[in-house]
Formats: sequence, structure tokens, C-alpha cells
Amino acid sequence: MFRKHKARHIILCELLILVIFSSVLIKQNFDKEGAVYTSMYDAEKDYIKWVSFDVSSKAMEKAYQCDVKSREEEVKLNWIELLAYLGAKYGGDFSRFKESHLNDLVTKLKTKEETMDSLTKDSKYYKYYLEAYTAVLGGMVGDYKIEVADETAPGGKRWEEKYGLKVFLPIAKFYPYSHFDDFGVSRSYGYRRKHLGHDMMGQVGTPIVAVESGYVEALGWNQYGGWRIGIRSFDKKRYYYYAHLRKNFPYNKSLEVGSIVQAGDVIGYMGRTGYSTNENANNIQTTHLHFGLQLIFDESQKESVNEIWIDCYDLIQFLYRNRSETLKDQETKEYHRIYQYIDPIAEHYINHSIYQYDDEEFDIHIYE
Repeated sequence: MFRKHKARHIILCELLILVIFSSVLIKQNFDKEGAVYTSMYDAEKDYIKWVSFDVSSKAMEKAYQCDVKSREEEVKLNWIELLAYLGAKYGGDFSRFKESHLNDLVTKLKTKEETMDSLTKDSKYYKYYLEAYTAVLGGMVGDYKIEVADETAPGGKRWEEKYGLKVFLPIAKFYPYSHFDDFGVSRSYGYRRKHLGHDMMGQVGTPIVAVESGYVEALGWNQYGGWRIGIRSFDKKRYYYYAHLRKNFPYNKSLEVGSIVQAGDVIGYMGRTGYSTNENANNIQTTHLHFGLQLIFDESQKESVNEIWIDCYDLIQFLYRNRSETLKDQETKEYHRIYQYIDPIAEHYINHSIYQYDDEEFDIHIYE
């Protein structure tokens, strides 16, 4: 009898210790989440100061399909809102992504059991993830017009209005490339630093296209990126950086600072320039495109220690579904897209001639 009583007492003590220990861990986790959130958001200045974009290509694809399929339905889904909800659920860690989580969310919204407002009213971090993911993905889905092949139409092409992905892989269609997730690995040229971009290995002269419509903000040489182009999105949230372009013939010759480009336009050619203070030098061992995406919530972030560059590996995986087909002009040696494209936002700026800049107006920061 005594032994049974003693055993029961020991079990109760162990359960009590386990409860106390669990409570401490939960509190520490909440404290950690709060600290991480504070480090990411500058509440005093009211802008985000850090983003770790960890959304998987699978999650992007599934959320994108939900958005497109609901286009004509009673309840229109927004793929960024879906991803932001999951981001808040996962603490930004999409290694936890399950398609069933997305399906359950979509069902609640489409049956009107819940709205996104009701689902997120008590979420402490949804607003942050919505703003962060909108900064990354905000210009990527919408209405556009594009030429499509049609043998019955004059010239073998006709215009078609569409809703869907408005952005393109930076490597033109039918050109091979290889890549891996190399974001954050060390670089030693000039000084020790992290690799804040995504390398796509290919052949010299491969046409490089604009991922998103925008305007040219940087064009020329620097010792890290060699011949490089920087293109800013029209909402100014995204700065796309294309570096190590081809020696002697790096860009589409019509481009200059202030030029407006549309997604899928040929902007330059792959090479291996850079790592030299001497202009037009091939000092990169492997031919590749260095592609970078910087997020800008406040202009003070653009040329400071507070720059926000994101890991683009999964984004590139997602963009593979949309590649721009190109053709070489034998007279000019330039490549151009085969199927013309009209982005309504770009067309607005082209028609109103919003961006008219001189090189002297820019103090371009040196990116790799």
C-alpha cells in the first residue's frame, strides 16, 4: 500500500514539474516571437526594417492557383493574403507548409464561414506578414495583354487579355541554366561579405529579361557587379539587380537611366564581368547572372547597413512557369521578345512620361 502511495506521489510530482517546465518554454517562445517581431518592424518610424522571405515555391504556386481560379467567382481570393495568413501561422517558416492548411483556409473563405478580417482579427503578426509579402509579390499578379501564337491571324499572332502572372524568369525561354540556393554564402573580393543574391549559371550571351515592369535606376559599371542594371518597380518597393553582364555588349542598346521596361523585355546579356576597378574586365570565373531583389520600405534603407535583400531561390523556382521567348535581330545583333506584352501599369507611365532622369540625379550604391 505504501509503495502504491509513494509511486502515485512521484508521478504527481513529475507531472507538476513537466507542467512548470512546459509553461517556461511557452513563455520563452512567446518572448522570442515578440523579440523577433520587434527586430523586424520599426514601430517608431512606422516601416518594416527586416524581412526573411521563406515562402516555398510550392506554397506560392498553390496560393497563386487559388487566386486565378477564383477570378470570376463570388469570393475572390488574394494569393498574398493567403500566404500572409500562413506566414503568421508558421512564424514565417514555410518548412511547416501543408497543402491541407491552405485548403482549409480557402474552404472557410469560399463558403463564407469566415472572412480574412475575422480570421486575422486576433493575429498579432498577420499585418506584418501581409505588408512584407506584398512588398515581395505585390506587382506579380494582375491583368495584362499579350500576343499569342495564332496561325489564322495576320502575322501568326493575336492579342489576348489575361489575368495571372505578370512577371517572368530572368533567363529567356529555351536557354539552359543551373542554380542552387547560395544566398548568404561568403564572398571575399574587396572585403568579406555575404552573397546577397541568387546566381544562375549559363552561357555567355544568354538574353536576360526584366522580371517585372519598372524603370531603369542604375546602368553601368562597378567593380563588384561588373556591367549591371538596376530596375525599380513602379511602386518603388522592389529593386531588381542584374549583374556580371557580358563584356563589350552588356545591355540592350536602347536602355538608359530612366528608361521604362516591361516584364519580359530583353535588358541585357549574361557574362562574367566584375571584380575589377578596370571597366569591362572579365574577372568572374564562372559565367552567370547575379540576380538580386532588394525590398525598400523607406528610402533611407537603400544605401545603408539597413538594406533588405531576400533569398530568391524559391521565387526563381516559381517564376520558371513564365519565360519570355526571344529572337535575334541579325542586323543589330540585339535580341527582342517574340510576343509583345502590355502591362497596364507600365503603359500608364509610358503614356504620361513620368520617369525622366539624368545619370547625375542618382548616387548609385555599389552592389555585388
